[in-house]
Amino acid sequence: MRILILGGTAWLGRELVRSARESGHEVAVLARGEAGPIPPGATAFLADRQSPGAYDDAASESWDAVIDVTRHPGHARSAVTALAGAATHWVFVSSCSVYADMATQGTDETSELLPPLDADLLVDVDDYGSAKVACERAVLDGVGAARSLIARPSLIGGPADWSGRGGYWPLRFAHPAVPGRVLVPDADTPVQLLDVRDLADWLIASAGNRTTGIMNVAGPTMPLTEHLSTARAVAGYSGELVQRDAAWLTTHGVEPWSGPKSLPLWLPDELAGLNAHDTTRAREAGLVTRPLEQTLADMLAWELHEGAERPRRAGLSDDEERELLAISR
Repeated sequence: MRILILGGTAWLGRELVRSARESGHEVAVLARGEAGPIPPGATAFLADRQSPGAYDDAASESWDAVIDVTRHPGHARSAVTALAGAATHWVFVSSCSVYADMATQGTDETSELLPPLDADLLVDVDDYGSAKVACERAVLDGVGAARSLIARPSLIGGPADWSGRGGYWPLRFAHPAVPGRVLVPDADTPVQLLDVRDLADWLIASAGNRTTGIMNVAGPTMPLTEHLSTARAVAGYSGELVQRDAAWLTTHGVEPWSGPKSLPLWLPDELAGLNAHDTTRAREAGLVTRPLEQTLADMLAWELHEGAERPRRAGLSDDEERELLAISR
């Protein structure tokens, strides 16, 4: 099979190349090459998708599948316009952030969507869900439902997770800021961590099977307490959990989910459905996920390799945690 990946040099893109090559496929990437080097074994079409003629070389060839991971509606539209006639099958990697209802747990693919972003480029991260809706619409309008797969992942984790969300807890338990004490949310919001390697393998297999439809893609749903228990076991932590509820955390400036001064994966009630979607369709279409223990252990190994003391994109710094734990006494 000949696969063209639009992107391919960042995190998921590199895993897609790895999976395609391991499965014996011929793979090419179309990218600027600025997010990272061209992965080994892939042919490169170096191009800026904002530029006229960006797809010309790729469009002159035939592809069994095109896989696009963009968040920019203009890129999705231009890719479909240029390449739909050269591709047998199309896979678009969207997001569960497309849903309008973020509070209800267990929603499926028929749930109401956000309005599509009326712009070519995503500028404000708060418009991410709407941008993905617009990208989906471009694929369905330009390629058609009969030869496209729209995959909507929830929380993705695994080695090289640039967001810092999934690796925070195993690293924090392995390296407490205060020996024997770790601050955790007193909440049981759901978590659906999906290993990026499992996502990539399923997307490549789906491309080969010409799987069609719209599917939520996520790991098994579990309460945050169970996820934290697994992270503790992986890190070998046996100290105290200092639990504080949402009101206390908010009062002291701790953010939910991700980003600076956050406790990753914790969600307030009004967002509890963000990481609790129904994945029946994807599992019936062959999605297989490895044990959470393996994903978290591999993430911890990667975090330690990168350096436990380095600045991270998500979570509490050691100084922030020490200050909060001092208040908690």
